[in-house]
Amino acid sequence: MTTDSNISVAPTWERPSAETLAAFERHSVANLGDGMERLDIVDAGISPIWPGAKIVGSALTVLTVAGDNKAVIEALDHIQPGDVLIINAGGYEGRAILGDNLAQRFDLFGATGAIVDGVVRDRDIIESLNFPVFARGLTPAGPFKNGPGRIGVPVALGGVVVSPGDIIVADSDGVIVIPPSRVAEALAGADAIVELEAAKDAEVVELRASREVSR
Repeated sequence: MTTDSNISVAPTWERPSAETLAAFERHSVANLGDGMERLDIVDAGISPIWPGAKIVGSALTVLTVAGDNKAVIEALDHIQPGDVLIINAGGYEGRAILGDNLAQRFDLFGATGAIVDGVVRDRDIIESLNFPVFARGLTPAGPFKNGPGRIGVPVALGGVVVSPGDIIVADSDGVIVIPPSRVAEALAGADAIVELEAAKDAEVVELRASREVSR
């Protein structure tokens, strides 16, 4: 692990392929969760800050002090296309960990989104950028930039452990974490749930038709 100032950075970790990430884009968080025993789902306090936001990406993890974003800024140097910033800010709601300026930079460097166990600001501008951000809420209060922090280490996110390189899927329902070792299982499970849901929807269509005929 290398150290720059009081921000430590883990050695390079393995990221999932672009093809693997693309395979998850067709599935909702709810179906993935049902297909994975309904585990590894982040708590409901973390949600999209603008409607319709969706993320599929590889976890670039950041651990920072509550109300401080020095480590988040340092993480810009480590973004690779397809990464999603996973930021443990201690769930602190007193200061925003990121705003529109960092969101623009994340987007520019190829990140697919940011998920913060804490709060953010500049929602309207971030929405206009179409950059997906999930958080516990909003505050106009800006962060300190003192550190310390860690990048590329396992972190907690809404009650779930996230390791660098884990696959993250987030949509209007919430966030799920998929370890690389469970990729095949998660995709197969979600595919099965999609088939089951389609069968249930067909039953409803048939039931509705039969009730209309009997009227």
